[in-house]
Amino acid sequence: MSAGKFLVGFAVGAAIGAITGILLAPKSGEETREMLSDTAKDIKDKTDAKVKDIQDKAEAVVSELQKKGDEIVGNIQSFINEKKEMFKPSEN
Repeated sequence: MSAGKFLVGFAVGAAIGAITGILLAPKSGEETREMLSDTAKDIKDKTDAKVKDIQDKAEAVVSELQKKGDEIVGNIQSFINEKKEMFKPSEN
């Protein structure tokens, strides 16, 4: 499962659970609206933090892959240069 699908499912599930719990609680309309607003802000903040964390990890992985790719290209270039030197006609 992709991280994006997980986050969407998490956010939707959390929102549904929070709203259901708040609507079934014996509170006034104003209190309920305030709780809904606070809960929505909390869910948004948690989701934003999780997305940021996933983005940071993805950037680290991409950076590491880029370093490895550069290293591999350098190794291949060195190998090619060595082989060119081996087959280069000697100057006598």
